[in-house]
Formats: sequence, structure tokens, C-alpha cells
Amino acid sequence: MYQFKRSTDLKKHLDLVRKSNKSIGFVPTMGALHNGHLSLIQAAKEKTDVVVCSIFVNPTQFNDPKDFEKYPITVEDDIKKLNSVSTDILFLPSVEEMYPEGLESDLHYDFGNLETILEGKFRPGHFQGVGRIVHKLLDIVQPNQLFMGQKDLQQCLIVRRLLAITHSPVKLVVCPTEREKDGLAMSSRNARLSPAARKKAPAIYQALLEIKNNFGKGLHFLEGAHEAFDALKKQGFEPEYVDILQLDDDMLHPLDQPPGNATVVVALAAWLDGVRLIDNLILQGNL
Repeated sequence: MYQFKRSTDLKKHLDLVRKSNKSIGFVPTMGALHNGHLSLIQAAKEKTDVVVCSIFVNPTQFNDPKDFEKYPITVEDDIKKLNSVSTDILFLPSVEEMYPEGLESDLHYDFGNLETILEGKFRPGHFQGVGRIVHKLLDIVQPNQLFMGQKDLQQCLIVRRLLAITHSPVKLVVCPTEREKDGLAMSSRNARLSPAARKKAPAIYQALLEIKNNFGKGLHFLEGAHEAFDALKKQGFEPEYVDILQLDDDMLHPLDQPPGNATVVVALAAWLDGVRLIDNLILQGNL
């Protein structure tokens, strides 16, 4: 596996790849890799010739500085995992490399209501930081396809919007959420859960499954979300939202009437043991 810390060196290498008429797949990460990340690498390997993975903990997308400080850094272990799935290239830049102009910026992306609901509501400024770093990484890597996981559904929609705003030819591939055997969505944050909290955490997936199983069975279409919110509170979680939304033209809209044949998703965020966990399921339709 080739490793690059400077964008100029990576660009030179990828220019040679393109001259060989090979396609490039890209998997951006913040490290602390798990099998969910590795499944994205494997999907990229199936669809493209050369796979680039980046590891960069992006400071501009953390609205809480304490959360940034707590984010796990496991580079040596990450490199072993990337080698285990035959990743072709690792891009491991510094903050100075990615933000030579400094962290402050007047740049603003129009992400519409995606910035005001769900994660956008509870993490102000988060998606501007996501847009900024993804834009920078795409300019450097210039991949044919970009691979992301459905667990971060709203982030995937933000990136789709970014690709449209920037008129990028890159194709976004959204891969299914990888889960532990007990259903908990794989996340770098799971490692911060205490043993007791880790046993309790799968209740999030169970709540989503119950909503999915009851959706459209005569209950009011939002009733299941309200019940899940209350049930999680009783189990010791601190839920921020359990929302059922309609997906339309890559934008999410809160439902105020039965959705018909539209794509519908349920998304959830809850604190447990000082760790913020998110998850989602598609209730009907396709992304």
C-alpha cells in the first residue's frame, strides 16, 4: 500500500494511474477503522481499479471541541486493517496540509433544509465543515466513484448536494450499513461505550426495527417514532430525535401526511454513557 502525506505527491501518483486508464475509487474516513469502513474499501475494489482511502480527523466538522479531542486516533492499527483488505493507497494528511489557509472560512454551501433538521439542528456548522473537507479531498483525489455508508445517511445527502453544487462528475455510491451481530450499527464511537452501555446500545436498532415492522399497519404514521423516543428515555438513553421523513430529490422533509409511494426513512440520534450514537432505516422505497 502506497502512503502519502502531501497532496502534491498523491496527485502525481494518481495522474499516472489515470494515464493507465484505470478508474479510481475513494473512501474518505476519520480513522478508528472498523469492518464498516473495510466493507466500503471492498465495495470500491469491486467497482474500480485503484482504491484510495483517506484518514483525516477534520476539525471543522466538530461543533463541540471536546468531541474532537475525544475522537480516537489509531493510525497504526488502521494501517494494518487497510493492508488486510489490500487497499492500494492511503492519504494521511495533517491539518496544515488540508487547511493551509487556516480553519476559518467565509465559504458557504447551500445545503437547503438538510442543515436545519436532524444532525443539522443538533450540530450547527457540522455540515459546512463536512462540505469543506469533502470538496478539498475530491479536488485532490479526483476519483471516479466515492463510497460512503448509509449509517451517515444525512451526510450522504449532503455530499450528493455538494457534487451537484460543484458540478462534479464523481459518482456517489451509498453502501448498506454494516452492523454488529446484535444489530448495533458499526461506528468508531462504539469503542468509547462502557461494557454496560455496549450491552444496552442495540436497543437503538431494535427501536428502529419496531418502527419499520409497524409502519403502515394502521397506526398513525408518526406514532411509532414518538413511542420509540419515550421507550429509549425509559431505558436510560437521552434521545435527541427519532424522526420519520420523506426523501425527495435528495432532500429530507418531515412528514405531515401519509407518504404514498415516496421513499421514507426513520433516523435516530441518542446519547448513551456520554457517547452520541446515530442510526437509520429505510421504511419504504429506495435511496
